Amino acid sequence: MSIRHEQKEQRKAVILKSALDLFIRKGYGETKVADIAKAADMSMGLLFHYFDSKEKLYEELIRIGCERLKMDFHFYGESPLDTFKVVVEELFTMICTNPSSAKMFVLMENAQHLENLSEDIKEMLTEADKLIKKSIPLIEKGQLLGEIKQGNAEALAVTFWCSIQGIAQYIALHPDTPCPNTMWILSILENKEVN
Repeated sequence: MSIRHEQKEQRKAVILKSALDLFIRKGYGETKVADIAKAADMSMGLLFHYFDSKEKLYEELIRIGCERLKMDFHFYGESPLDTFKVVVEELFTMICTNPSSAKMFVLMENAQHLENLSEDIKEMLTEADKLIKKSIPLIEKGQLLGEIKQGNAEALAVTFWCSIQGIAQYIALHPDTPCPNTMWILSILENKEVN
């Protein structure tokens, strides 16, 4: 990779980090391109060299967030509970070692409530929202195997994922917070009567 290309990638990363911080602190509507350029310590002209508009910058952040949330629940093996354990461990490692990851959870949640988004962003957010739906069959399988507690699988999925969302949001606002033990989150699903 050439030095020039490396510098471009570093500038782009600074823009994305600055925009992420501002979007979660001020919201999409209140964040101006001038604010992002100032936070990134560059001119608006240079910023526009990387992103044509605030919406394109926001779209890129949403795309990154969606990529991080893509999970293949068929990859981890036969035990549904072990699959959820691996997922929680990976997410908490990401959230607790990289402050931007926790902030990404806040950005994605806030974006769900915005009305004036492009169709591309809405489509990406729809895909990200499928995480709960994708985990329902795995919970049902775990219930059949006796690993996961009985109850409405969708309600269990919502409880599980929303607890992770809440933890990520708290860590985004309070980065010095210690990361919770993954077993505490897993206990939302685990059938204690069997284990």
